[in-house]
Amino acid sequence: MARTDVSAGPAHSASVERFFQFSLLGLVASGYFAVAGSGYLDTPTLALTGAGLLLRALLIAGLARLHISGSAAAVVALSYIGFFGIDYAFLSRDFLNATVHLVFFLAVMKILTARTDRDYLFTAAIAFLELLAAAIVSAELNFILFLALYLLFGVGALTSAEIRRSLGRSQATARGWPEKFHPRLALLAAMATIGILSVTAGFFFLLPRTAESAFSRLISRRVYLPGFSDQVTFGEIGEIKSTSRVVMHVAVFSQQMLPGLKWRGAALTQFDGKRWSNPNPHEARIPVLHGHVELESAREGRRLNYHVQLNAVDTDALFFAGIPVRLDLPQFQVIRNDTGSYRLERPPLAGFSYDAYSLLEDPPESASSPANEAALSTEMRRDSLAMPRLDPRVPELARVLTAGAVTDLERARALERHLRHDYAYSLELPGHAVADPLADFLFTRKKGYCEHFATAMTVMLRTLNIPARLATGFESGAYNPISDLWVVRASDAHTWVEAWLPERGWVTFDPTPADPNPGAFALFIKLGLYLDAAQTFWQDWVVSYDLRRQGTLSYRLEKGARLLGIRWSDSIAGLGSVWPAQGAQWLRQAGLGAAIVLVTAALIRVLVPPLVRLGRLRSGVRRVRRGRAGANDASLLYQRMLQLLERRGYQKPAWFTPAEFAASLPPSALGAAVGEFTSTYNRWRFGGHAEEAQYLSNLLDDLEHQPSN
Repeated sequence: MARTDVSAGPAHSASVERFFQFSLLGLVASGYFAVAGSGYLDTPTLALTGAGLLLRALLIAGLARLHISGSAAAVVALSYIGFFGIDYAFLSRDFLNATVHLVFFLAVMKILTARTDRDYLFTAAIAFLELLAAAIVSAELNFILFLALYLLFGVGALTSAEIRRSLGRSQATARGWPEKFHPRLALLAAMATIGILSVTAGFFFLLPRTAESAFSRLISRRVYLPGFSDQVTFGEIGEIKSTSRVVMHVAVFSQQMLPGLKWRGAALTQFDGKRWSNPNPHEARIPVLHGHVELESAREGRRLNYHVQLNAVDTDALFFAGIPVRLDLPQFQVIRNDTGSYRLERPPLAGFSYDAYSLLEDPPESASSPANEAALSTEMRRDSLAMPRLDPRVPELARVLTAGAVTDLERARALERHLRHDYAYSLELPGHAVADPLADFLFTRKKGYCEHFATAMTVMLRTLNIPARLATGFESGAYNPISDLWVVRASDAHTWVEAWLPERGWVTFDPTPADPNPGAFALFIKLGLYLDAAQTFWQDWVVSYDLRRQGTLSYRLEKGARLLGIRWSDSIAGLGSVWPAQGAQWLRQAGLGAAIVLVTAALIRVLVPPLVRLGRLRSGVRRVRRGRAGANDASLLYQRMLQLLERRGYQKPAWFTPAEFAASLPPSALGAAVGEFTSTYNRWRFGGHAEEAQYLSNLLDDLEHQPSN
């Protein structure tokens, strides 16, 4: 019996069009978020592009109306050519930045004005350029997440575009429009995406490579950290504390948790009232032999062994806890200056790591014996006592606070206690520039961040003829029990004071009070730790995946397989001789578990498909009886009728049409009922008479109660 084509209908065409438009919007949005997640986009670009994508979503959903003519769009696009030159020459001052701005401008304009197939193809190309830009500027974990979203929307856009093209070619289809079409299409896109990513992941870990060097040559995405060079303007350290960007991960090889560690990067000696600097440091190059160098002679005291892995930071400084004694790193030399700071010849690549063994500093009051320090050189003493022109109240305050103190240590502790207890911690900067930031902090605002406190104490120590300098670095960080690493972020940036005390040398003081601001919610903190652990895995096993990592992965797989009695490394040639003994051993060790798994899989394979079909059949019957039937539900009712006949001994041959099968039944009340059911089924299924649905449901009820004869 020939089928009669039925129309998909304008409502169905509109729904396919909406699905396609949202999929195309998802392509552009996933590329946008991939670049935004790298931290590369500036705030205006983020805001304007996000607003354009949101407006397009409202237009597709029918919640807003906007019409931009083709001529107007062309004029705006052409006018941006002139702005591109201005952006490159005066605003961005970088060709890549200006090009990224151009790509996102075109993306917004095209997504708002696209109406033809050529426009849609151009929009998809722009989305691909966005993702390509994200691949260049980002090596973060979030890139793979947005890549998966891009792939998902890409599969959805391709499938819906093909359906859309077919509907545009002809208004008729060979079958009725399926129920729940869009969820099924979305599920198909999701399953295809998961399959593609799974296969890709397999090849990804099979093929060793080092992507780090490729990323570093394409673009440098370093984080600028002031304070670890030869100068820092007063106030810059506080600015970087507003970001939570990870600077380094530290593995501390100690049985005890060591909170309060300071990761020292540099020390600055000269202060002109607004800027700390170290303009002419005396430096010495220390050769590194076979990746190892001894930095200090052996001393008594607490020791700490740790491993540091730096992220992409724009500094050549090396960070140490305490005084580094030994150092292992992949360099030919390190550079040390007269402040005891160490650096490399140039900023390292992201992922650069080194191992250090340090002597931790004990409080001078509890130290078992004074440190054996050489005398302070005349030049260093001069630099560590130099002062700019000060407000006369500053030295007077230092004398008042230290009145009664006998030793330099007591004077330093008195200043430290006063700043900690009588001043407040705050990251708020003054609303306007002040002529004397130090006097403004000490006598007017009386609140600030670490740089204010450390500067105030250093200068007041110098007014008391105690050599002092400003140390910069990071404080502690957060311990992540998931990755067993200390996570040091830009927000952990810190400054403190180093003062020279007779017979003890340089001693650390920290006058900054604790931050009174409440921390984040525990849930957010825990989520952040999981995200950081995932990011660490991404950097170690994806960005830096090479032959060494591949060997480690193979070893872990081999070790896990041995727990099950499986030897993946056995050669194929030796299987014939060792198979019987190994097979018997494996059956004894894992036979019961393997048997349970196999039996369970077999039961699922046998039982689940019939149960799924039965559930769909009964669900379709219920929809028909509730008056919510679709064209495909006619087939479900027909399948239910065949099940009833099979119970009574009548089975439809696969080569029979429904009409031929009904005619083959013996003449009886049952045969007549089946004939009437088949005629009604054909009128609904192939004739498009949906009004027959309820009548067909009633005939099915009659057949269920029809006696067999």
